[in-house]
Amino acid sequence: MRRSSETQKRKLRELLRDLREAAGLRQIDLAVRLKRPQSFVSKYESGEKTLDFLEVREVCSALSVPLADFVRRYEGGLDEG
Repeated sequence: MRRSSETQKRKLRELLRDLREAAGLRQIDLAVRLKRPQSFVSKYESGEKTLDFLEVREVCSALSVPLADFVRRYEGGLDEG
């Protein structure tokens, strides 16, 4: 079943937030690792900003999550509905 674009974006935001929280990081902590302002993390987690592929890769790297693992988790989350 094909998921709507909004559902896919919401799942992406949720996964990024969950991974940050699982790493025990606050938004500001991740922002420091990314060398970006805290608002960068806040905006993509709230849906105000959409990350491009390279930014997702950068976030995964900062969280020490291999990109392939991230994609598997994302795809699995979509399958869960």
